[in-house]
Amino acid sequence: MKKKTFVIGLTGSIGMGKSAATRMFARLGAHVFHADKVVHDLLLPEGAAFKKVSFVFPQSLWRGKISKKRLARTVFSDPAKLKKLEDLLHPLVWQACKKAIQKAQKKEIKAVVLEIPLLFETGEDKKCDATICLSASSAIQKERVLRRKNMTPAKLRAILSQQMPDAEKRKRADFVVRTDKGFADTRKQIIAIWNHLCESERHA
Repeated sequence: MKKKTFVIGLTGSIGMGKSAATRMFARLGAHVFHADKVVHDLLLPEGAAFKKVSFVFPQSLWRGKISKKRLARTVFSDPAKLKKLEDLLHPLVWQACKKAIQKAQKKEIKAVVLEIPLLFETGEDKKCDATICLSASSAIQKERVLRRKNMTPAKLRAILSQQMPDAEKRKRADFVVRTDKGFADTRKQIIAIWNHLCESERHA
C-alpha cells in the first residue's frame, strides 16, 4: 500500500523569503507547487483563464495579452473586482494543485509543498496536513521588497492591504520560520521542521 503524500502549505507576505524556502524544501526531496506560477500560466493567451479574465477585465488587455500591471491597477483599488478575479482564478489554481498532489502520490514522493501566498485568505490551509508561515520584521520586509524593480512604498502598501497581516498568519500557522537572520539560519529551521514532520509521519 502506497504511503500518503504529506501536504505542506507554505505562506508568508511579500518579501518574507518564500522563493528561497521552497528551493530548500526541494533540495530536501519535496515536490514544490508554486501558485503564482500557475496564475501566470493561466493568464497567458493559451491559458485556461485568458478568455474569461479578458472578457471580465477588458481594460487589462495590451497588444492581445493580459497585462499584469493593468490588471493589478484595476483590481487592487476595488475589492469587488478583486473578488471577481479571485473567483475566476482560485478554482483553476486548486485544480492544478490537486493534479500536482496526485502526481507526487503516484511517484511516492514524501511531501508536496504548496507555496500559496493567500493560503489562509482562500481557506486552502484546511486542505493541508501542516502549514508553515515565513516571517521577518517589517523593516527587513520593506528593505527587501523595495529593492525590487519598479517597486515603490505606495505599491508595497497596496499589496499589504490585500494580504492578511503577518501576525495573523503566524497565529494560524502550525510552524513559523523566521527569515531575518539569513539563509543558513532559515535552512536550519526548515530542516528541523522537515525532520519533525517526517518523524511524525513514520509514527502515524
